[in-house]
Amino acid sequence: MSWQRVDAAGPYDEYERADGLATVRVRERPGGGFAVRLDCLRQAPDGPEYRRETADDRETADALAEEWMDAFDGE
Repeated sequence: MSWQRVDAAGPYDEYERADGLATVRVRERPGGGFAVRLDCLRQAPDGPEYRRETADDRETADALAEEWMDAFDGE
């Protein structure tokens, strides 16, 4: 399934999966570094999936976002 960048009003980059049931967001933290979060709504025994990690730089944050989009591409 594909992901597309969403035109978000906030100071972050957000990507939404084609089915609309998952998003990945990358934003700069006020104290430095970046926060990356995954929010995935799905019908699963364990319920929704939510992850949040921090990265020291933008390249690492973008790589993590790409990794999560690949991992949750078809769930």
